[in-house]
Amino acid sequence: MKDFIIIGAGQSGLSMAYNLTQHNKDYLILDANDAIGAPWLKRWDSLTLFTPTEYNHLPSMPFPFPKGFYPNKYQVADYLKQYVEKFAIPIEFNQKIISIKKVNGVFEITSNTAQYQAKQVIVATGPFHTPFTPACHTDIAEDIIQIHSENYKNPSQLQTGDCLVVGAGDSGVQILSEIADTGANVYFSGSDKIKAIPQTFLGKTLWWWFSKIGFLSVNRYSRIGKWLSKGVQPVIGTDVKSLLAKTNVTHMGRTLSADQHSITFQKGTVSSIKNIIWATGFKPNFFWIDGISFDEMNYPSNYRGVSNDIEGLYFIGLPWLYTRGSATLGGVWKDAEYLMNYIECNQLQNPSQYTEVKVTQAA
Repeated sequence: MKDFIIIGAGQSGLSMAYNLTQHNKDYLILDANDAIGAPWLKRWDSLTLFTPTEYNHLPSMPFPFPKGFYPNKYQVADYLKQYVEKFAIPIEFNQKIISIKKVNGVFEITSNTAQYQAKQVIVATGPFHTPFTPACHTDIAEDIIQIHSENYKNPSQLQTGDCLVVGAGDSGVQILSEIADTGANVYFSGSDKIKAIPQTFLGKTLWWWFSKIGFLSVNRYSRIGKWLSKGVQPVIGTDVKSLLAKTNVTHMGRTLSADQHSITFQKGTVSSIKNIIWATGFKPNFFWIDGISFDEMNYPSNYRGVSNDIEGLYFIGLPWLYTRGSATLGGVWKDAEYLMNYIECNQLQNPSQYTEVKVTQAA
């Protein structure tokens, strides 16, 4: 029996673990992977953060690179490993949680190999669970290579011939740029109204401007926050206009259907494609938690991470859990400290009343 069990050892789970350690709580992290940083290392080889060093700190341990530096996935994974070592955070790996139930006031947590009990549970599995691929992918010929962005590493995975990249988010645009740089003929499927913003402006980083104008602190319950959280997130750091203007890049609009080697788009049909990268995102999956309700995006119903359904159940690391920075490496600490303060002062009957908590990052 633990006071707390945290599900997930990413930046969200580690931020929460730091706070529990500071308050001398008896806790354990359970993680489905075999090592810290594994989800980062699984992503494509050239991945770098959109946020510079000064916006990537977890509590009480600065990210160990100069200001203005944009770390790659290997450096992020190494930072998380160092964090675990510094604070001696207890983790059990290879524990994929398949069920959480609260029985007689105690949480019963079942993994693929073991069972655990806890008085309270913090779910820190993030938003990226089930890779989403459009239904038409099953209508495509078997000799065409299909890779979801979750499993894409680099262009060496592709066979000779034309390539299609589907998805107009950051992942899709970055992968499109990387493949186009090889000289291959690339078709792009996605909206032609991509909003793109540079990483620097007037000598300052984008995140400096975001911080200056208060964008990072706007909460999802404000009028501006509601508008921002419902909108399409802009692509950061890629010159999309120049990318789509390359002679070996052809924008086809949205993908409509497929029939073996023929793939039909808004702007026509192509029959020469040999490789497809589906950068089409992920669907959340929290249906393994018994007794909770969901919002319109299939995320658990909560207020600032406090479950609306089950006392003692918390969530952290979700997009716009409270602000734009809630799911970022350097922003999740605010939600972690809020939850810790809430847990310590958990005498209120209505979590939605608990709104005025002063949050300050540890130096």
